[in-house]
Amino acid sequence: MEEESKISQGLDYYKATMGMNEFLKHPEAEVTFTLKNRSPNLLSEFVTSEELRNRLSELSDGWRPDEIAYLASLQNQDGKAQFSPEYLDFLMENPLPPVDINYDEHGDLSVSSTGKWPLVTFWETVIMSEINEIYFKNKLTSEGRSLAELYAEGDRRLSEKIALLKDLPYIKFSDFGTRRRFSYDWHRHVVERVATELPDNFVGTSNIYLAHKLGLKPIGTFAHEMPMVYAALADKGGNNPLDGHNQALQDWQNTYGNDLSIALTDTFTTDFFFAYFTPEQMDSWKGLRHDSGDPIDFGNKAIEVYQKNGIDPMEKTIVFSDGLDADEIIRLADYFKGRINVTFGWGTTLTNDLGIKPNNFVMKATEVDGISTVKLSDTPGKHTGTIDKISEYKQRVKEALAKKALSDSLLVAV
Repeated sequence: MEEESKISQGLDYYKATMGMNEFLKHPEAEVTFTLKNRSPNLLSEFVTSEELRNRLSELSDGWRPDEIAYLASLQNQDGKAQFSPEYLDFLMENPLPPVDINYDEHGDLSVSSTGKWPLVTFWETVIMSEINEIYFKNKLTSEGRSLAELYAEGDRRLSEKIALLKDLPYIKFSDFGTRRRFSYDWHRHVVERVATELPDNFVGTSNIYLAHKLGLKPIGTFAHEMPMVYAALADKGGNNPLDGHNQALQDWQNTYGNDLSIALTDTFTTDFFFAYFTPEQMDSWKGLRHDSGDPIDFGNKAIEVYQKNGIDPMEKTIVFSDGLDADEIIRLADYFKGRINVTFGWGTTLTNDLGIKPNNFVMKATEVDGISTVKLSDTPGKHTGTIDKISEYKQRVKEALAKKALSDSLLVAV
């Protein structure tokens, strides 16, 4: 029997956790999310605006009582509720903002949504997962390919991954595959298999619905969206946008304490992050998430920074989450074993590896109250924002790093 479509089937947990911080700190901010296709193939080849519009209309009412009840059941480490009653009431009482679905000048899908930040945020992973679901269903039909044969190939590949990891219980990973999965049904199948067959390795899923229905731990903290929006809000106020980055970290810690204290480092380059990550934050935050750039260089840098500040790296954790496959997971786990704790957020090659090429698109927060957002990744191809704003942020980061280097050299001289 087919399951009823619900908003949480396409939601990552960090959407709910970010949502409460947004609700508490910036409930009136108007944020626009925009789809960007990074690959040459047109999504519109297999996804029509009408079909996507119909799918999203089924979800536009937002959260349902059973989904809210699940969020209300979640607790933080001290046994208190993870989410406040006021936030849950807000989710229950409000539909999601309208979504604008058209075609761009190239004939590809053009998708965006603007609304209050704590509500519009939920469309990102939902729209991405729904587009993939439609795309692959229609692609298979067009090519006359058998879903059963594709699933058999997917299971063969998944069995190989499971066999590789089964005798390596020190390797811990979570499912981060909601946004780029093949389909909800396949996603659930994969998670059920790894939860059953790799109980010593698998620690949870970012997918809210699967965590709920399968009794798994929901995994997630915050994404690039949060410091990007905070920076734009600082920009709107006439301040240095980079000041918004530390304000985002401060607000996050005020909202959640140390419960969800894994910091994403590459919104404005990891060099900037480490330069302004204070010793107090290094000590109190549980760890870091790597999402772009060379993972070995990142891990070595993190270890060096912790040691320089008198912190034992084995008391901290790195979550690797960029472009992982089983071999890379094993390589990184072995390289850092005994030096710093590592875990993995495994996405596309876990939930969309069936012998059919995955899509490569994103849906990012692109504007806040009329101000453009920016992301300066450690991988230049992942930069987002207007050309002028990206150049401005690059110059600001350059100046901030020079200022910090001068300050450090003066301290050493003294």
